[in-house]
Amino acid sequence: MTFTEMLRAAGRAHDSLLCVGLDPEPGRFPEGVARTAAGFYDFCAAIVDATADVALAFKPQVAYFAAHGAEAQLEKLIAHMRAAAPGVPVILDAKRGDIGSTAEQYAKEAFERYGADAVTLSPFMGFDSIEPYLKYEGKGAFLLCRTSNPGGDDLQAQRLADVPGQPRLFEHVAALAQGPWNLNGQLGLVVGATRPQEIERVRALAPTLPLLIPGVGAQGGDAVATVRAARMGADAAADGGGAGGLFAINSSRAILYASAGRDFVQAARRVALDTRATLRAAMHGIVAT
Repeated sequence: MTFTEMLRAAGRAHDSLLCVGLDPEPGRFPEGVARTAAGFYDFCAAIVDATADVALAFKPQVAYFAAHGAEAQLEKLIAHMRAAAPGVPVILDAKRGDIGSTAEQYAKEAFERYGADAVTLSPFMGFDSIEPYLKYEGKGAFLLCRTSNPGGDDLQAQRLADVPGQPRLFEHVAALAQGPWNLNGQLGLVVGATRPQEIERVRALAPTLPLLIPGVGAQGGDAVATVRAARMGADAAADGGGAGGLFAINSSRAILYASAGRDFVQAARRVALDTRATLRAAMHGIVAT
């Protein structure tokens, strides 16, 4: 199965739009979890087990592991995901972006070393920095498009005077990803949940691409507005699938750190279930209208 087929199948199987982000911070580990490299695996594996039947996808952030020398634990964790949540795709959140020869090594890291199904990338250096990832048949790549951080306006909102129609940079990225860059049919876009009007604009420009939408939960993105914007203008089925309109809404900290006590597994599952229910209600309500 290709990445998008996996994403669609997992969404249908779990009736979910929820992507569970895994950003382990040892300073926030709950009671009873060792603040060591081994603790990274123990903590995240427990979260995976608690949400395996709830998640549309898992999104481990590579820097949180690499900064603490826990890359081996990340490899072990992804192997655990395959066993505990078969069929749920893994999106490696790496935000890589470099020249072609270096990009080849980053692609090998993501897809061969870690065995991820998709990876997040920065498109700032252009198509030749994206192309090596597209050579991996069926693997996905999400390009940063309209992010939720305040500094996103510095570049993403600027208009391009030399491009017909003078689109904003994020609009140009969306059009390229929908069109000439999508060589393997597995490109997607990252858009922040804190900007629903611009999610809607991205969806209009890229109606068939999967969207990865962080920012619901601790970052304060509105779930109903996000679902409405992500679905707007797309031929989406009630499960977020269909020919187009596929999207995954990420929540990390709200789930991971739902409790600082020994009940963190139960608390994480409770928040994940509540978030899935909120997103599901929003999606079904929009479809019904």
